[in-house]
Amino acid sequence: MDSIIFARCSLSSLKTLLVQPASVAGESRTRLTRFVYRDDDAYAIYYAMFSDNHVDQIVKMLVSMGEWGEDSDPNQRKAFALDLRVGADQYEIMVTDASESPWHNPRVLGRILDRQEALRDPLIEEVFHITDNVVEEDEPLKRYLEAANPRETENRTA
Repeated sequence: MDSIIFARCSLSSLKTLLVQPASVAGESRTRLTRFVYRDDDAYAIYYAMFSDNHVDQIVKMLVSMGEWGEDSDPNQRKAFALDLRVGADQYEIMVTDASESPWHNPRVLGRILDRQEALRDPLIEEVFHITDNVVEEDEPLKRYLEAANPRETENRTA
């Protein structure tokens, strides 16, 4: 599989579009927006959102795959709704239904697939490849996951 970089990382280029910390009623929330590049061409974008006040320490994600060129259209893209969390000995990613995504109808990302449709889609393996790299390379997200379960994270890196 081709290697990918996220800007400021060692993958194909994770370009930081937006890191948006926000506080809501004593809760600190972070929203990330990232382009994923392969051979200097954007081929995916992902949104990630997490909160320091979420009991289950879940990262909500939306990964959009497809054409991102200047003349591209959202109909050339599709999006995958995901939940990311720390498991007993590894990170766990779960494909969810569109209705479970905090991003409702983000037209620019294309149509959000429901779980069963997403799991049958040929791009799902590439989505998992992106999430594998995200947990290793996206520093704010990585820090959040490490804080969620420091003992297990130490075991993962030992």
